[in-house]
Amino acid sequence: MKRPNIRTAGILGSIVAVLGLSGTAFAQEGFDWPRLLVIGTPGTASGSFASTNGWAPILQADTGMTVRVVPEDSETMRYTRLTDRRDIMVSSVSAAEMRYQTQGIDGYASQKPVPQRVVWHHNDTPWGYVVAGDSDLQSLEDLKKGGYSVAAGLFSPPMVSAVEQGLPAYLGLSAEEAESLISYVPASSYAENCRSVVEGKADVAYCAAISSVLSEMEGAPGGIRWLSLEPGNSEGWSRYLDSRPMLVPTEISMGVKTARGVGGATSNFLYGVPADTETELVYNLAKWMHTAYDSYKDTHPLAARMSVEEFRKYLDRSPLPVHEGTMKYLREIGQWSEADDAWNNAAIEKMDTWIAARKAAMEEAGEQGVKISFDNPDFIAILEKHTADLEGFRSRL
Repeated sequence: MKRPNIRTAGILGSIVAVLGLSGTAFAQEGFDWPRLLVIGTPGTASGSFASTNGWAPILQADTGMTVRVVPEDSETMRYTRLTDRRDIMVSSVSAAEMRYQTQGIDGYASQKPVPQRVVWHHNDTPWGYVVAGDSDLQSLEDLKKGGYSVAAGLFSPPMVSAVEQGLPAYLGLSAEEAESLISYVPASSYAENCRSVVEGKADVAYCAAISSVLSEMEGAPGGIRWLSLEPGNSEGWSRYLDSRPMLVPTEISMGVKTARGVGGATSNFLYGVPADTETELVYNLAKWMHTAYDSYKDTHPLAARMSVEEFRKYLDRSPLPVHEGTMKYLREIGQWSEADDAWNNAAIEKMDTWIAARKAAMEEAGEQGVKISFDNPDFIAILEKHTADLEGFRSRL
């Protein structure tokens, strides 16, 4: 991008001083920001939309850009707008969703394959296993004794996967052993799923510690407790990730008081861009997100999760490639190492391999006159042929 000459830079510096603009704007006066930055998020009811709207006006004031936050409920449409239509420049996306997008899973099978890169950490949702305060269960290992029940939220396939596949795997139980030792209580809503432990319908429930229903349960007679998914249990976590590959082991640090300090899992949201996004733009976005943190961290509870410290924690587990501009900035501030280069280069190679394989599948389908559609078995067979030997993305332990 065009940079101002020395005389122009001096004039800009004077204007900053007169108007009392933030130190962030002054520090980045040498970069010519685009006139418009469009950020796509999930719908208006989401925390991602609300928290992005918290910091976007500050970015606009600091840089002079027009910053628009565009809610897009459809994950596949937001991906298309980011990677193909290019009317969104940055997307708030879950790590799990980026895996689906890259590997062409389900509805993404027929979407244009485009490599993406991580710009910054957006937010995380801590999940864990909760029991009634007077439960005789003291650890998840106690479930191996048999005779206990776990709520299964039928409204959410990932939640069913977590409790019916992930939990037994974490405990080292085979499917047959789990079936004989653990029973599952169906729940038709998230609130019903969590409340089941204080209502005596189930012994254990899988819940997000930041949920309002957990605050209600914490104040109920007898209260609640949490059973730890121990972050240090590498073997158990390796098995757990077989069914939920993008979860990250963590010590819960937000949400209801009873959950804090207990081992759990986080589902992370990131800000991502297409891999070919200009390095200097991403570098300056990363720099702003770090240096302006104190000015936006209180605009929304989830904005507090955008610190460089939280980002650094996530990078220690992330399997997704980071953009060159972000790497450049993190290296400058001592938050990027040669070890990070190694895993990130491997992540880039893995993503590029997936993208190339999917493109090859689409080319073959076109040559054979096969309709490229996620619900066309003939196309899916071609896609699976090209990707069968590829290793999928999963969190690093």
